[in-house]
Amino acid sequence: MTEKKKSSLSRRKFMGTGLLTAASLGVLPQVSLGKEAANTKEANETLRLGFIGLGRQNNGLLGSFITLPNIEVVAGCDVYDDKRQRFLNRTKDYYKGKGKTVEVEVYENYHDLLARKDVDAVVIASPDHWHALMAIDACKAGKDIYLEKPLTFTIKEGQELVKAVRSNSIVLATGSMQRSYDNFQHAVRMVQKGRLGAIKKVYACVGGPPKPYDLPKEDIPAGLNWDMWLGPLAADVHFNNDLNPPISINPPENEKVWGAWRWYKETGGGLTTDWGAHMFDIAQWAIGMDRNGPVEIIPAGYKNTKHLTFIYPNGVTVTEEPFDKKETRGCKFVGKDGWIEVSRSHYEASDPSLYPLIGEGEDLRGGGGTAHHIDFIESVRRRKDPIAPVEIGHSTCTTCNLGNIAYDLGRPLKWDPVNEKFANSDPEAEKQLHRTYRPGYRL
Repeated sequence: MTEKKKSSLSRRKFMGTGLLTAASLGVLPQVSLGKEAANTKEANETLRLGFIGLGRQNNGLLGSFITLPNIEVVAGCDVYDDKRQRFLNRTKDYYKGKGKTVEVEVYENYHDLLARKDVDAVVIASPDHWHALMAIDACKAGKDIYLEKPLTFTIKEGQELVKAVRSNSIVLATGSMQRSYDNFQHAVRMVQKGRLGAIKKVYACVGGPPKPYDLPKEDIPAGLNWDMWLGPLAADVHFNNDLNPPISINPPENEKVWGAWRWYKETGGGLTTDWGAHMFDIAQWAIGMDRNGPVEIIPAGYKNTKHLTFIYPNGVTVTEEPFDKKETRGCKFVGKDGWIEVSRSHYEASDPSLYPLIGEGEDLRGGGGTAHHIDFIESVRRRKDPIAPVEIGHSTCTTCNLGNIAYDLGRPLKWDPVNEKFANSDPEAEKQLHRTYRPGYRL
């Protein structure tokens, strides 16, 4: 970054305004859960974590959480025995290297993990269709929750999860770690302070909706409980290794791809929910629409609409649209007086005063994942809302799901974000607020 683009905002100050004060940006009231809430822990007390869903994402989360002070990882759960063994090997090797004795157990059924009285909080990174049931059960068990995005599979699930979190005085952090990145925080700060003038439009490049499931049927590997993986899914989904990518214990080899369940209508929400849960989240945060949402959703291809479009009650339009030739996953805020582009590795603005000051060789993305995890742990200890609490995770997830409903129906939707229902009688759209579960499962 050139000297011309540096403002008077020093790197030290920029970092200092990040993690703990970022929650003051925009409409983010801090809710105190009170000392009577479950699992209250002082700063020097050990907080014990359990991990549910031990695939590629939670394998990464483990590497961050296990290094935090006064944290012990004591339990893991997955329906695939190789992934349970990988988790067990990794945690035991870590504690052995630290000269520390920690008893670690693994389970196939997450209910067995939740039944443990010594587990204070859980980190859930299962496929999306399991998020709501696992998290609601964790609430009932008195466990605080770090839950990966998108928060839930359906809008109705999100509504029920919000109720469960609040009625049980649970700290729930949405894994929207971009909220803890310095560059996204700075971009949001500039927008909310009016440095761009009135916002005219926001580009949020995330990608398209899911497609029908079309993977060929393959043999279920030994050690994988496929029926338990399917869980509440009522759709007829046969096994394919892309849904639950294999790993190797000896020799050690991790997943080579992300689980493909996210790309199919029967099992996921496509890029609309996968990347939308990140970028629509930043867009709503910046324009003051947290805990709110769009009032109109217009799908790409409807009449003259080229891109999925969200219209908000404050008059701002957000489109799922690239802002550069690289189709960078990120956001561009366009105001009357200037613009800012921001992604995980990119920050550009129309004026030098809109840039933070960083030193040569420093990374603008300071904060990020580990800072987000620290925020969760501090929130658990202090019994307060984290930077991305359940209502915000839900409102962002609702926007993503509304986009997919509009795509599926091929027409505009009118939405009441306050009462969380379609503004006009729309039985066709209302059917997609939730999905039918398999027998034996209920919300």
